Amino acid sequence: MGDKQKLQLLDLVAQYRTIKPEVDAAIEKVVSTGGFILGKTVEEFEAGVARYVGVKHAIGVNSGTDALYLALKAAGVRAGDEVITTPFTFIATAEVITWIPATPVFVDICPNTLNIDPSKIEAAITPRTRAIMPVHIYGQAADMDEITAIAKQHNLAVVEDCAQSLGATYRGRQTGSIGRIAGLSFYPSKNLG
Repeated sequence: MGDKQKLQLLDLVAQYRTIKPEVDAAIEKVVSTGGFILGKTVEEFEAGVARYVGVKHAIGVNSGTDALYLALKAAGVRAGDEVITTPFTFIATAEVITWIPATPVFVDICPNTLNIDPSKIEAAITPRTRAIMPVHIYGQAADMDEITAIAKQHNLAVVEDCAQSLGATYRGRQTGSIGRIAGLSFYPSKNLG
């Protein structure tokens, strides 16, 4: 009991060691061609993500946070609107809504799934509601059948927060391919970081 061992939540050095040759080769390829921004490597990445998720287009941006902000803007969310989402998520989900500036409206989670509870969404809809932003938490997809049905009934956009769910499926479909638009993340602490 006298020896205290520090447990590391995330050991990026250990992760890197396991894939070092592959990562180093990819870095060398980009550096040697000077293709740091846009170019063939980014096009290949975007095409690969789109193919994997099962959508027509994927656009790489600098962060998952900006991906969500741009997704909301593309979905038509404007100043003064409301976006229904879950409070059980990383702060960026609500933060990007306020950047528009729109208002996040929090709907509680299902205790069994930790995802937004679809049975509580309709009570939160007002004339100012423009979108529902479910967060597929911990690699588990939200109940997209219920969410998309509610959105369709009320003419709302569904903007999927897939920062923690790349590779997760819902009834045979990849998260990120079910709503109108989605944002992904490759931050080191995310599922695919």
